[in-house]
Amino acid sequence: MTRVYNFSAGPAALPEPVLRQAAEEMLDWHGVGCGVMEMSHRGKEFTAIVEQAEADFRELLAIPAGYKVLFLQGGATQQFAQIPMNLLAGGSADYLVTGSWSKKAYKEAQHIAAAIGGSVRLAGSTESEAFTRLLRADEISLDPNAAYVHLCTNETIHGVELRDADDLPATSAPIVADMSSHILSRPVDVSRYGMIYAGAQKNIGPSGLVMVVIRDDLLGRAAAVTPSVMDYRVMADNGSMLNTPPTYAIYIAGLVFRWLKAQGGLAAIEARAVEKAKLLYDLLDTNPFYENRVAPASRSRMNVPFLLRDESLNEAFLAGAREAGLTQLKGHKSVGGMRASIYNAMPLAGVAALVDYMRDFAARHG
Repeated sequence: MTRVYNFSAGPAALPEPVLRQAAEEMLDWHGVGCGVMEMSHRGKEFTAIVEQAEADFRELLAIPAGYKVLFLQGGATQQFAQIPMNLLAGGSADYLVTGSWSKKAYKEAQHIAAAIGGSVRLAGSTESEAFTRLLRADEISLDPNAAYVHLCTNETIHGVELRDADDLPATSAPIVADMSSHILSRPVDVSRYGMIYAGAQKNIGPSGLVMVVIRDDLLGRAAAVTPSVMDYRVMADNGSMLNTPPTYAIYIAGLVFRWLKAQGGLAAIEARAVEKAKLLYDLLDTNPFYENRVAPASRSRMNVPFLLRDESLNEAFLAGAREAGLTQLKGHKSVGGMRASIYNAMPLAGVAALVDYMRDFAARHG
């Protein structure tokens, strides 16, 4: 079997050692006579799995005391509704919109606020510039009394990334960050955030699981209409197991966390991410056959959208890439062009193969 280099934005490639271990343990996990998908979520075997996964996740992100880690369902999109249900509390929330996902979160929060009370403000947007850069400080207007400020620190579709916590807006309100598409790709100062959430299907594991890191003082604020299974306090009090959790996804996430630790942790992973991104952006910046429209200071290390100057060659480019074992490079329908997602599991060799193919394609068709 020959595995391709999978540049999908999500569900994305997983580390091969993780997949091999999961395959070996599919029928019999550690001699118990069944696989993880068949275990009771309340048995001692799965309890050990989830406790170790949480411990490793906390270690990787250096999560300080005073924060809960939740393994929830519904992916990050469900959080767009769950966050205002839990945190708005009849007040006002500020939203920064720098791409499709933060825009979706803003619209969903408006919908929820209309139903439960409270208001949602657009505190800054780069939509007029096609989401090709981050917001400048002078473009952000925050309410000092906001219940929270929401932002997306990496926009998967548009390839815009907030790289440094020092670039966060100055506010005393809790900052809620969607980190779905660059979680665990770099060290993070968790203490700068009131809540972090991330869908698993980019850098953690299978789709369906969402990780939530939430400061203790933000628990217990849910609106009365919030279903128990969507109440952060209730889920925290029940160890994320008020209902049956996504057990297999948590198991795979735990294997990924162990793999990340074996690679040297997030500092080592970040160094690799920098090297991979530089290799691809250097090609895009020096070969006139291609174009990346994201402002250099705002470019994502994880999601790299680009265009062929002659878009009539798009299908030929994709067909040739598939023949070369390079898959899932078609850009999102709302943006067009191409997109290479180079998450943690993508090796440097995969990016090098893509760059070689792009260089050759340009030479043949330019």
